[in-house]
Amino acid sequence: MKLSPKGLALIGSLLVVQPPAIQAQTPAKTAGSYALPPLPLQALVDAPLPPQLSVSPHRDLLALTQTPSLPGIDAVAQPELKLAGLRINPRTYAQSRFSFGNDLFLLEIASGKEVRLQGLPQPLSIASSSWSPDQRYIAFNQVDAKAGTNELWLVDVAARRARRLTARPLNTVAGNGYRWMPDSRQLLVQLRVEEAGAAPVADGIPRGPSVQMTQAGAGVKSNPTFQDLLKNEDDALTLEHYLRTQAALIDLDGKVVKLGEPSLTLALEPSPDSRYMLRQRIERPFSYQVPVTSFPRRIEVLDRSGKLVKQIASLPLVEGLPTGNDAVPTGVRRIDWRHDAPATLVWAEAQDGGDPASKVDTRDLVLMQAAPFEQAPSTLARLSSRYAGINWGNGELALLNEFWWKTRQVKEWRIAPDHPDRAPQLIREASSEDRYKNPGRPVMVRDEHGETRLLVSADGDSIFRIGGGASPEGDRPFLDKVSLQTLQATRLFHSQAPYYEAPQILLDDSGEQVLTSRESPTEPGNFYVRDLRVNAQSAPRALTHFPHPTPQLEGVNKQLVRYKRKDGVELTGTLFLPPNYDAKRDGPLPMLMWAYPAEFKSAEAASQITDSPYRFNRISYWRPQAFLAMGYAIFDEFSVPIVGEGSKEPNDTYVAQLVASAEAAVDEVVRLGVADRERIAVGGHSYGAFMTANLLAHTRLFKAGIARSGAYNRTLTPFGFQAEERNFWQAKDVYQAMSPFNYVDQIKDALLLIHGEQDNNPGTFPVQSERMYAAIKGLGGTARLVMLPNEAHAYRARESIMQMLAESNRWLETYIGPGKPAAKP
Repeated sequence: MKLSPKGLALIGSLLVVQPPAIQAQTPAKTAGSYALPPLPLQALVDAPLPPQLSVSPHRDLLALTQTPSLPGIDAVAQPELKLAGLRINPRTYAQSRFSFGNDLFLLEIASGKEVRLQGLPQPLSIASSSWSPDQRYIAFNQVDAKAGTNELWLVDVAARRARRLTARPLNTVAGNGYRWMPDSRQLLVQLRVEEAGAAPVADGIPRGPSVQMTQAGAGVKSNPTFQDLLKNEDDALTLEHYLRTQAALIDLDGKVVKLGEPSLTLALEPSPDSRYMLRQRIERPFSYQVPVTSFPRRIEVLDRSGKLVKQIASLPLVEGLPTGNDAVPTGVRRIDWRHDAPATLVWAEAQDGGDPASKVDTRDLVLMQAAPFEQAPSTLARLSSRYAGINWGNGELALLNEFWWKTRQVKEWRIAPDHPDRAPQLIREASSEDRYKNPGRPVMVRDEHGETRLLVSADGDSIFRIGGGASPEGDRPFLDKVSLQTLQATRLFHSQAPYYEAPQILLDDSGEQVLTSRESPTEPGNFYVRDLRVNAQSAPRALTHFPHPTPQLEGVNKQLVRYKRKDGVELTGTLFLPPNYDAKRDGPLPMLMWAYPAEFKSAEAASQITDSPYRFNRISYWRPQAFLAMGYAIFDEFSVPIVGEGSKEPNDTYVAQLVASAEAAVDEVVRLGVADRERIAVGGHSYGAFMTANLLAHTRLFKAGIARSGAYNRTLTPFGFQAEERNFWQAKDVYQAMSPFNYVDQIKDALLLIHGEQDNNPGTFPVQSERMYAAIKGLGGTARLVMLPNEAHAYRARESIMQMLAESNRWLETYIGPGKPAAKP
């Protein structure tokens, strides 16, 4: 059985490397028009995507959703509201999004048979889908932006047929807008409010000034530089209109029963026994400083009729936190239903005022309260760091996690939820940065109520873990069976060369069959069923057969390169070379290097190997590997660790470590004979763009830079950025030294700046690129600024991606020369 994604582009006839005259195609110079890159790059943009996969609750079926290629700018340019950190499509009362599934089908795991469905809406446009707990149905959200519809549909799995469940439109501004009830007979939904009428329209006449005030004595309260905030009362009224929803239950015949009055609901979750619902809703006063998730909030338990049973908390507006990445709000936090009990709530509350600078023994209490919520909450755990969630099993078994950012320390405890007085057992205490010793994540499965639970072996003595298997040989994913008595792990499967094979989910409770994804440098990822009762290294059974998405680049060579920085820190990078290239025969190539810096608390952790030499050579238009099609060498994800051991902060020596990492990378690719020192460019996206500008400001290692959607002046992010905990006033010298904007006069090489005009990422306001370009221009440097209309932090329209590739290709050709045509074998 062969699965062929729709719209497979006929690109096999396109040559990887064109003659220079064709390669030199440049962006259109007509003002306001979109440009097209050369044909080999266009082919990458239109390459097919593999379907997204969802495993059924009984683990015997797969639901596959096919997503088409990129939408056009006409779709991305649809009306979009930007309110309190939300981006809303006002036509559909939905989160603003542009990629939808256009095909849905099933696959039988046992036989490999593909099952097609009848009655799907046309054109199909799936925003999300969800199996019912009993596996009889699949619900999905059908959104048609042009028609303004937002509908709930149902697939009858046995009948292989879909139908619309209700004509009442959903509201999916916050969340998916629907969730299966645990009995699989109804869905809990958020409907558009029928009585709300049309959205408010501002008349342009101000209601009054926008007033904000703060008073001394409240202490330091840090806030990231959020985007898309409310600006005035008109914005607030508009937000209320689109966020207000009517909760309801819908049965399988489409009968709708309203639950209470409409509210500004952010979350609504049924209890495992279906008797209660946990609702979180916002209320006034709103804020012009923070997004909706920090607005005043009521956390309530409702019964099945929508009547209030218990108010758990009334949380105030949070307009800032104490300094530090371990800072949290006070009061109820991370509340959820206990998955292994009928109706019990669990949450955390900070005991240090949410301030990591406070000296206390207990940072967080984990509290538990059971229905009917008449008795005071009981204490489940006392933690010396921050609560990081629980993997629920049963009354005798759960795994509780805590984490402290400052030290990167993680702890995992075994607890007995039904016996909170029983002492917890420490399972693991380690650094979150230590990939080599990571034991993997516990395997979870859905129970008969649709709740995720720890998979306990059929004999009740063990759990299972799936891990990435980081090692000095590269990543080698594994599956372990771990004894609950001795905590000893038995390895059931370990990925072996020449493949990268990653376990996805166990297909039985005994750990005998596992669904894996397997790939190699020349074979795209596909799903396999592996029987662990036989030789673990015997060939698994292929379940899918997704074709190579870019067959014209099958001959790409990939190498995991290891080298050292001058301070002894071991580094890695992934080297890609065009098809049929031979270093001895063809000599060095012009090269594009690409990276994203990362902070570490130890040199040992920073030196650990990442990636695997056996991963598929996936050539994406978003990654630098796209330019292999134009004959360039690529050094991707070259290590840029910024280390601050002990009491030292990584960023105190950011520039020195950044430069040392780049010097080591350049020296290594030149030593290998694949790159010409005089023809190397560097690039990155977001924090990688920040890195790029800094490297051009502090070195002459590169002849050009490509910086996409970056930040360049750290004083515009004064309350922290990335992993930096200190605010500007606590570390002025660090902020100033790290800002390439302050060193624009030292940038002597060409810098291409690309940015989405509507960037929604905290810290990367479009003005960052605009001011950087103005500074380079004012000082007589070489730069080009490309602002992409209607684009956010990641670019979404086909036209925008084509423009990005055309601009980047032209920049590379101009400043490091055209790529060298690969010799035929």
